[in-house]
Amino acid sequence: MLDKKQIEEARLKAISYLNKAGIFTTKEEKKSIEIADFGLSDLYKIGLEVLVYVNTSKVCAKELVMFPGQTCPEHIHPTKNGRLGKEETFRCRWGKVFLYVQGDKNCNPKLDGIENYKEYLKVAHEIVLTPGDQFTLNPDTLHWFRAGNEGAVVSEFSTTSTDGDDIFTDPGINRFTKIIE
Repeated sequence: MLDKKQIEEARLKAISYLNKAGIFTTKEEKKSIEIADFGLSDLYKIGLEVLVYVNTSKVCAKELVMFPGQTCPEHIHPTKNGRLGKEETFRCRWGKVFLYVQGDKNCNPKLDGIENYKEYLKVAHEIVLTPGDQFTLNPDTLHWFRAGNEGAVVSEFSTTSTDGDDIFTDPGINRFTKIIE
């Protein structure tokens, strides 16, 4: 859970990262940035800031803002009720992102500050994205990602996003942040 002050501070910081990436945002977009702590109340370690441009029955486009070392927890976008899971392409705009996907283990992921969370980070095929690099995840692919030391901004282009259907390795995850009044 986060309080309104924490939400606003994170939103302002996310806007500054978008500015660093040269991404212009409207007043309405700035207000709409979602602050996701995944129910763990440790936003700067496990969290994500999300600006959704469009999410229709066919396509979705977002900016994902990550603070230094911030991690989006391991999850999958599952096929459900005959609808194929989300296919998504990540394109790094600013900073560095360490993306971990299913496949042959090719590293020992950097877990500085989140070592106690490692039991929920099972996949270890690392793909490093720097500005201009992109990678497409097929539907039903287990993955997680983490920002480098300066943080990162990543554009996500995908099929329809149904975040509420995501399945996280950590059963304690709640995709939507609860705000303390």
